[in-house]
Amino acid sequence: MRRFFFSVLGYFLTPGGVVLMGVLDASMIFFLPLGIDFVVIIMAARKPDLFWLYPLLATIGSSVGAALTFWIGRKAGEVGLTRFVNPKRLAQVKVRVSRGATVVAALAIIPPPFPFTPFVLTSGALGMNAWSFFSTLAAVRVLRFGVESALASRYGSQIIRWMKTPVFETIVGILIALAVIGTIASAIALVRGSKKRATRGSEAAPPRPRTARAAPRPR
Repeated sequence: MRRFFFSVLGYFLTPGGVVLMGVLDASMIFFLPLGIDFVVIIMAARKPDLFWLYPLLATIGSSVGAALTFWIGRKAGEVGLTRFVNPKRLAQVKVRVSRGATVVAALAIIPPPFPFTPFVLTSGALGMNAWSFFSTLAAVRVLRFGVESALASRYGSQIIRWMKTPVFETIVGILIALAVIGTIASAIALVRGSKKRATRGSEAAPPRPRTARAAPRPR
């Protein structure tokens, strides 16, 4: 079991894995609280001399994942947002998004369980300036991951010793289970919500008036 846990975790404990985790972490379906933060900390603890690299890789992946979500929102538009975000939450998100790209992107510094994805989606749907949004997002992400990486490189020896304990193995198992269950639940909720709102929209739409047939011409 220990080998299985670490083999799954090992896929992400590489430079490419950090980027991939960043992309998944910023996506609409994948669910793993503190997943990218966890990977950055472990990588910096294992290789303290490269502590500066992992925040950059995590920010690149996070920006790519957020860009995909932003693009989906831009394509869906304001009307299509209800297919992805609960209407009650959407009203609150719109209030914050109205404060501007810089303010919204700065929220990325807050770690999970803060739901940042709906803000990215709504920002794209409302036509927010992409340059302002992503430049602030990248700066905030670098700061957040940079602080985590610096601390991990400083206390790396303690973290490495902790990784060899059964407690760490249990935590990794719990995280993997959360990722699988949470991702499946998010995908199901997204599909069901999209279908329900599409059905409501079709029911609310007024029926099309029938065109009158032209009267036959007299011979």
